[in-house]
Amino acid sequence: MLDLTFTEPAPKLIHGLKGDWEMVIGMEVHAQVSSKAKLFSGASTEFGAEPNSNVSFVDAAMPGMLPVINEFCVEQAVRTGLGLNAKINLFSAFDRKNYFYPDLPQGYQISQLYHPIVGEGEVIVWMGEGTARRVRIERIHLEQDAGKSIHDMDPEYSFVDLNRTGVALMEIVSRPDIRSPEEAAAYVGKLRQIMRYLGTCDGNMQNGNLRADVNVSVCRPGDYEKYRETGDFSHLGTRCEIKNMNSMRFIQQAIDYEARRQIAILEDGGEVVQETRLYDPGKGETRSMRSKEEAHDYRYFPCPDLLPLELEEAWVEEIRASLPELPDAKKARFVREYGITEYDAGVLTAEREAAEFFEEVARGRDGKMAANWVINELFGRLNKEGLAISQSPVSAAQLGTILDLIRKGDISGKIAKELFEIVWAEGGDPATIVEERGMKQVTDTAAIEKVVDEIMAANPAQVEKAKANPKVAGWFVGQVMKATGGKANPQAVNEIVRKKLAG
Repeated sequence: MLDLTFTEPAPKLIHGLKGDWEMVIGMEVHAQVSSKAKLFSGASTEFGAEPNSNVSFVDAAMPGMLPVINEFCVEQAVRTGLGLNAKINLFSAFDRKNYFYPDLPQGYQISQLYHPIVGEGEVIVWMGEGTARRVRIERIHLEQDAGKSIHDMDPEYSFVDLNRTGVALMEIVSRPDIRSPEEAAAYVGKLRQIMRYLGTCDGNMQNGNLRADVNVSVCRPGDYEKYRETGDFSHLGTRCEIKNMNSMRFIQQAIDYEARRQIAILEDGGEVVQETRLYDPGKGETRSMRSKEEAHDYRYFPCPDLLPLELEEAWVEEIRASLPELPDAKKARFVREYGITEYDAGVLTAEREAAEFFEEVARGRDGKMAANWVINELFGRLNKEGLAISQSPVSAAQLGTILDLIRKGDISGKIAKELFEIVWAEGGDPATIVEERGMKQVTDTAAIEKVVDEIMAANPAQVEKAKANPKVAGWFVGQVMKATGGKANPQAVNEIVRKKLAG
């Protein structure tokens, strides 16, 4: 069982000129569905294709073209909802959200306002050992993405690329439960992690496949609790939305700036205007984009081209049964089964591929040793080289063999690191490399004792010092290791040196 006992961290206080303030944050995360085809057409979703090359007649809104729902995208939304412990609505429907923009050929976006496919759920965002924020999910709905307007190719003209038009998005809407910039970034990171485990979104923020609209408001200490008791949003203050954030660092910077901007306005006797803003990372500030629209401004109405979605409970349960072990459950199991720390388990389960790699290494071996080698040696080298776990030159089987050689006493820890470097650079079977290159550890106590005797005989003054001060014994151990090319068993060397000096 997963232990979800935790304490919620206290909200972050901002000290204004006229007292303390708290920030309140809600997020709308747009996650591109991992699908080879778009939501309502068979056009490709490949990133980086030539402009306007992945555009069907449906995407371009040619006359007479009708949308056809992509069942796989529906399944991916259901999987995401189940992964977030959310209610799956067996009945959902699509609506038209009407607005004009050059990269929206239809003049409307097909979305879900009144009947979303996924209802209320939650995300547990761990902020440190024993502390976490429970963020409530209000809904997840499916919608189609718009295209992209390009303004920097010509000084006089703007260009439109419709490749993204019609790509399936899941909009994950949270309650205003987030209380600091750090929690906001951690929340987006946790969503990304869960969806990558599920395989429903690749989470590539650089490509725009995961981006967030951040709603920020400020209130006095105690007002948030009044909102939770009454459900009255007026206690939270007027919110402003910061659009299209695709960087964890920028999300934090934008929230911090926006909260302080609002506090300055309120403390000066002004009123915060509800609006949509953009974040300028170069200037480190938000700027007004447009007044905040409400649902009625978009003239939503049911999409006449699409029938409502009616899901069968048995189909939803089939999807539930196919879910992988999710990050929190895997982390708890790693702590329990492999005896590693919560911190190490968190590092190892950050990505599904890394967790699978570790488990293959640790299976049937010492879990703590496996974690140490995977985190420090393997991850350290991968980070240095800028490689993903899938690109590792050292396989889980090879690393496991190195650990077996250490356990059997065939090699020391020092030799193991040298062996790791050889396997990294050249590949091959670690056991064969040890045999062929004479890297096997010297465990013959008689041979080690002979080397110790020779070094002691050549350094009588050091012997006397070591007898007077046991710490000097380390000098002899180092000399023996040097004389044997690091192949002597360190434990045997230490024991023999100790007995010789004691005698």
